[in-house]
Amino acid sequence: MDPSSEPASSPGAPVASDWPARAADLVDAVVTVLRDKTVRPMTLVARAVVFGVIVFAAAVVTLTLVSIASIRLLTVYVFSGRVWAADLLVGAVFVALGLVSWSRRFDRSDVKAVGR
Repeated sequence: MDPSSEPASSPGAPVASDWPARAADLVDAVVTVLRDKTVRPMTLVARAVVFGVIVFAAAVVTLTLVSIASIRLLTVYVFSGRVWAADLLVGAVFVALGLVSWSRRFDRSDVKAVGR
């Protein structure tokens, strides 16, 4: 079969042998859309959860170490070995922080429902 016997195709018209490439492009486009709609949001959520757990754990460790260090420093340098006084002062600081946090809370009934 010589090349002159093939029908002339207009420029831009798809060639019959081009369908595997078009099918691969279509599959690639569908996979990309599915990944953008499902995998990326789930990845962002997973990252937020993991980093939130890490930050929370670091905050708990830091708060624990700071409170232990402050009790030891207060016991030795301020209250001359009276541990109960250092415990009382650090406990009062925590209670004061808790009262401030409690007073700044908001009532859930004050928050408007979304979409209403």
